[in-house]
Amino acid sequence: MLEGNRVSRISVRGFAVASATAVTAVGSVVGVASGSTAQTTDDAEAVANDTTLLADIPVGEQAQVQTASLTAQADAQAIAADATARKDAEETARKKAAEDAIAKQKQAEKAEQERKAKAEAETKAQAASSLGDAPTQSSYTVAEIQAMAKAVVASDQWTCFSNIVNHESTWNYKAVNPSSGAYGLFQALPGSKMSSAGSDWQTNPATQIKWGLNYMESRYGSPCGAWSFWQANHWY
Repeated sequence: MLEGNRVSRISVRGFAVASATAVTAVGSVVGVASGSTAQTTDDAEAVANDTTLLADIPVGEQAQVQTASLTAQADAQAIAADATARKDAEETARKKAAEDAIAKQKQAEKAEQERKAKAEAETKAQAASSLGDAPTQSSYTVAEIQAMAKAVVASDQWTCFSNIVNHESTWNYKAVNPSSGAYGLFQALPGSKMSSAGSDWQTNPATQIKWGLNYMESRYGSPCGAWSFWQANHWY
């Protein structure tokens, strides 16, 4: 009988310690959430110190002690799992918010780029429509011709446009190819093609520019498309 009581005391003490461990686990989770673990540590120590009293529980009531211990452990695990799930959910929400913010910023930037491109295109179209209205001169300098062209060519297409004119005529609107008869800034062959842009195609660089820009856009999509073809074939 004494031997049996000793075993019971040891068994109950083990479950009491397990209960104390479970309480400590619960306290740790709650303490982390609230920012303080001091009180939970004190509570766990108090439970551990009281195991000598719990060991005096009769053998018949040990099942209740076992159940209470297991329940405390299960509660601790559940609280820990909830805390982990909550932390994961918060992290996922933060990542989603950051991704949404980046996506909105990109959309705003794209919309602004499209707005600027549209505004520039409208400005260039208006300039092109009024290009032929400029007063004619007996002669034009390269700088004057380039200024006319810049007024109607999109900024991102200017280098390509300029490269073609440089190679074809070095900005001489009266340039004539002695062998083929190609004429003007863009060396149109025959030169009379440019009459679709104006009857003064032989003497007015503005008329030639309108024709040349329209030719590049209609045949190659853009001056840069025409320049890419020119680089590969040395004609366009």
